[in-house]
Amino acid sequence: MKTDVHPLVTLLAIDDDPQNLELISAALEQPGLHILTAGDPETGLDVFYQKLPRIVLCDFMMPKLNGMEVLEKIISADPGVEVILMTAHYSTDSAVEAIQKGACDYLTKPLKLEKLRERIGELLAQAQERHRALRLEYELVESYQLAGMIGRSPQILDVFVKIRRVAPHFRTVLVTGATGTGKELAARALHRLSPVPAKPFAVLNCSAIVDTLFESELFGYVRGAFTGANQDKAGLFEYANGGTVFLDEIGELPLNAQAKLLRVIQNQEIQRVGSPVVKKVSVRVIAATNRELKKMVTEKTFREDLYYRLAMVEIKLPRLAERKEDLLLLQRYFLERFAGEYNKEITGITRRAQAALARYNWPGNVRELENVIGSACMVTESKIIDIRDLPEDVLASSAEEPQDGLVSLETVEHRHVLRVLENLGGNKHRAAEVLGISRATLYAVLERIGAAQKQAQ
Repeated sequence: MKTDVHPLVTLLAIDDDPQNLELISAALEQPGLHILTAGDPETGLDVFYQKLPRIVLCDFMMPKLNGMEVLEKIISADPGVEVILMTAHYSTDSAVEAIQKGACDYLTKPLKLEKLRERIGELLAQAQERHRALRLEYELVESYQLAGMIGRSPQILDVFVKIRRVAPHFRTVLVTGATGTGKELAARALHRLSPVPAKPFAVLNCSAIVDTLFESELFGYVRGAFTGANQDKAGLFEYANGGTVFLDEIGELPLNAQAKLLRVIQNQEIQRVGSPVVKKVSVRVIAATNRELKKMVTEKTFREDLYYRLAMVEIKLPRLAERKEDLLLLQRYFLERFAGEYNKEITGITRRAQAALARYNWPGNVRELENVIGSACMVTESKIIDIRDLPEDVLASSAEEPQDGLVSLETVEHRHVLRVLENLGGNKHRAAEVLGISRATLYAVLERIGAAQKQAQ
């Protein structure tokens, strides 16, 4: 990651009075400040769009476009720019309007050079402070990560500690957590810190394989074992021999495949479909799920002996809503990553956009945040992400949340229903059972949620 940001600050002065431009240039000339000038608002905006200065001094009364209009265009393009309006006809109303529209100050003419130098000095000092803060953010991201997992909250630091302790010794690990919390990242961290990081790390998403293919995917097959088996094929465990197998969504594994998986884990032996030959393997197994396996054991949909074998060590990943203090670090990490991917110079996120992101509940967890920042980096035309670059559902949801955090009983009901549905992969029949309501009642609640979301938009 880059840790250096160029400290030189560019200032643009826009004024139709050449003498005033000369005065400003002479008064503000100093190391670390690059000064550009424009003698009319159209030229000034052209220079702004080309050079993207961080400070703009703009006269209020100019032909064709006045300073307020220039201010609106600049702030619309980049809300992070510091704009100071200058006028010989000061009024409280216009000053308040300018501040409300994004100006950082409103100075009267003739300019008091000492006050101007002082004000620009403050802005330069703030720019340097932001530069140091940005460098610190990069350093924090580097310091508080483990194999791509980012965070410094107590919850995620506990996860890091457990992974580091377990990784050198484990044979089986169960990683649990809601969708989008980073279960595969945790699995890769365990493998990377294990004694066999150079050996294969094989991944199988159990929910993406049809029941009839599970055995051949896990254990392989020999030629002629079934129609279409034209040659021998190694299965996942044979391929990963000496390394690690990651079984994502283990709760979707059929019961007959569970029995054979248990045998592999216990005996470290596999048998290809259609072959009597037993082969020895040495494989570490990491299983992951967003389902409650204990409850599935009670319901006889998951083998008890397999559950206890897998859950000898369990690592539970927290939801993003439970560790919101990690939001800023995660935002910086994804911002840097996607800015590099899209070859864009994006330096940060506005405070109002950060406030909206902080108010949102993140039902999709870190994966949803990754998608939101990635989308914002793609669509933004500025060096800084603003609320206009965020998805409507994030803005609508964050706007609904009261400042005191108190919400209606109906809102709590809606959130709980959606959370249960999410954890059950959208299975409405199972969700109704878990919630203790009929399917008809669940559908009625979902209709109300849909209507509320449309109204919010």
